[in-house]
Amino acid sequence: MQLFKLSAFVLLTCFATTNIYSQQSNNEDKLSLSEGTIDNQFEYVIQRSNNYQDYKVIKKTWLYQLKAHTLDSLKAIHKNLDETKAIVSAQTNEINGLKEELASTNATLNTTREEKDNILLFGMQMSKSSYSALMWSIIGGLFLLLVIFIYNYNKSNRITRQSKQALADIEEEFEEHRRNALEREQIVRRQLQDEINKHKKA
Repeated sequence: MQLFKLSAFVLLTCFATTNIYSQQSNNEDKLSLSEGTIDNQFEYVIQRSNNYQDYKVIKKTWLYQLKAHTLDSLKAIHKNLDETKAIVSAQTNEINGLKEELASTNATLNTTREEKDNILLFGMQMSKSSYSALMWSIIGGLFLLLVIFIYNYNKSNRITRQSKQALADIEEEFEEHRRNALEREQIVRRQLQDEINKHKKA
């Protein structure tokens, strides 16, 4: 029984050690000097450099590459900062313009409120009741014209359909007459040919 427990303990210890080692190995594999964040690149240099007493011995090429990547990152940050400043400046100008427009709109609104009881139409001041009566009269007249137009359109459409039907009937009668005339002509030609043939035989 104790041998079984000891064997199980040894197996679990080996498994845990292997798992931890593989995780550390995977984390180290993820680090790179040419990819990833600056923090990961620094970590890569720290882990891959050699130890000398309390110091780290780092390759010059790694330092130059890390410096170049850091400068590139700083340039990108400065570029983003400049773009952000430009956007903020543009938005500030837009806000100022909107404030001016708002002030102008408020002034116009105040003027409109002062003149709300009067309506200017064709250069004449009219009361709201007169304006309303005039507008409803115009709308009523337009509606009446629309009704008349629809009535005349339907009437014209009905006459057009009847005319088309009459024309179709006439064309059909003409076609029938033409067929009959053609048949009569063919009959007369046959009779004439028969008479010619009889005279030739005689």
